[in-house]
Amino acid sequence: MTADRNPVIGLLGGGQLGRMLCEAANPLGIDIAILDEENSPAKQAHNTNRHVVGSFKDPARIRELAAQSDFLSVEIEHVETEVLEDIEKNGVEVKQADGTTKIHKPPVHPSWKTIRLIQDKYLQKEHFRTSDKNIPIAEQVAIESGPAALNSLKNAAAKFGLPFMLKARKGSYDGRGNFKVDSEEDFEAAVKALGGLSLYAEKWAPFVKELAVMVIRTEDDDGTLKSCVAYPAVETIHEDSICTKVFMPPRDVSETVCEAARKLATEVISTLWGRGSLMVNEVAPRPHNSGHYTIEAVPQMSQYKAQIHAVLDLPVPQKLTPRVASSIMLNILGGATPSAHLPLAELARKTFDDDMDIHLHLYNKASKPGRKIGHITLTSTTLSIHDLETKAKPLTDLVNQIRHDRLTASAETLRPTTTTTTTTTTTTPQPTPSTTPAPLVLITMGSDSDLPVLSAGLAILREFDVPYAVDITSAHRTARYMMEVAAAAAGRGVRVVIAAAGGAAHLPGMFASETPLPVIGVPVKATHLDGMDSLLSIVQMPRGVPTATVGINNSTNAALLAIRILGSSMPEYQEKMKRYQANMEEQVIEKGNKLREIGDVEYLAAKGK
Repeated sequence: MTADRNPVIGLLGGGQLGRMLCEAANPLGIDIAILDEENSPAKQAHNTNRHVVGSFKDPARIRELAAQSDFLSVEIEHVETEVLEDIEKNGVEVKQADGTTKIHKPPVHPSWKTIRLIQDKYLQKEHFRTSDKNIPIAEQVAIESGPAALNSLKNAAAKFGLPFMLKARKGSYDGRGNFKVDSEEDFEAAVKALGGLSLYAEKWAPFVKELAVMVIRTEDDDGTLKSCVAYPAVETIHEDSICTKVFMPPRDVSETVCEAARKLATEVISTLWGRGSLMVNEVAPRPHNSGHYTIEAVPQMSQYKAQIHAVLDLPVPQKLTPRVASSIMLNILGGATPSAHLPLAELARKTFDDDMDIHLHLYNKASKPGRKIGHITLTSTTLSIHDLETKAKPLTDLVNQIRHDRLTASAETLRPTTTTTTTTTTTTPQPTPSTTPAPLVLITMGSDSDLPVLSAGLAILREFDVPYAVDITSAHRTARYMMEVAAAAAGRGVRVVIAAAGGAAHLPGMFASETPLPVIGVPVKATHLDGMDSLLSIVQMPRGVPTATVGINNSTNAALLAIRILGSSMPEYQEKMKRYQANMEEQVIEKGNKLREIGDVEYLAAKGK
């Protein structure tokens, strides 16, 4: 850097995060030199002759970028830290105008040490566990590779119990590189799914909400920590292992909990090295998806402006106070077709509201199913987070519809394995899939005459946007097929089974004997005994084969119970259940008010119309 020009930050990676960094740098007159492919999203947002074309993992291209940069930073942590370490320690040769060369050592922020540590999620958490900050992490254990992996998984199951998470130590993001192990039957599938990656097992950690906090970290030139300043805590919603929505402030979370989250985040980041480290629900040394809202909600120091200030050692405020009362960020993900997101973008462009501002960001990336191609930030200076959520419903409904259509388009069946003999080839019937290649709920019945009873429960699942599959598996007429479907369900992603049967009603219990999944039985009122025979057949299961049982013909409660089971590990369904319960309460209160207002005679007359 010289007195006759502004500093140049060399950035490894040119995706949407780099694009928004450039948008923050442009008004400040800061030059960003980007190493990535030609015409990457970030390069489209910043015109300079310093860009380098190539891979941000190529050592030669990284050195070329370093030679013309005053500082180096990253958009993504999956970079070659050995090269960054060598550049910071030994520098790169730069040719002078007079033909001589000099050694140039651009500082790397965040430090290559931080990036290297964070690349290995197991070592990252061990670092936090052994720090003097007493940072709480989930229990974990490294998994041996090769033939010893299966035995190592058995040891993990003995230590943590089931289920537990099997995770790749490096290269995982947006749910990739993770596998939930529900039973010993999953061991081989888990190892196969994660290939030859280095793995670790993590104790299952049930949670109600996921909070995220970003932190600006600065230090002196000698590496001494100067400050760690936390942004407000936000609530993140993940669907299909991708962050889809962010709420600021978090819904139904006390200020005490939010402040505790901010304190914990600063303690985590204070144990790392380098300027510009940001911590968001996972530790990432860069801006993060869940911090996009800061562009409009904290405009004086968005997460992208913060990265610039931290890298260049410019002053940062000691308080990061939002300029709005509430904010919601909606990710725009690629849909079933390349144009699926266009109605959502068009609605965002055309919607105006005195109480809600809408900010559309498209990244100019090709649309692929599930790919992050843009986001929408909604802000209000007057509305609470719940009122803003209500205002935003037309937009969130479209976001949810895009997801629904994407999953529907890629739906596969729960077909059991085809059985081949020496004389015949038999293909068993297959369940009808609803909205996803891996339905979360399987609804099965002994006869199609049970379907009208199940229709109310199916409507509830659709109302909650729960992907499901339906099938007919008679415990008596198709016993082998029923056992095949039951045995395969867990491995195909099903989390809960609803089984309806009448009369002898053996299906729910037989299904429960063949699967490790929770099974909810729906007693169907048959021709005789008013359904009591069905109820008693299901509820009186022997020890060791638990089968939940709801009221006779009450598929509504079966569906609601299934959703509550899903909600114990999937926060989006727990949130929907809370809203459902709140709506029920409002409806009852409203009915009570009306009854008191008009009296019983008029109320009954009106109800009978």
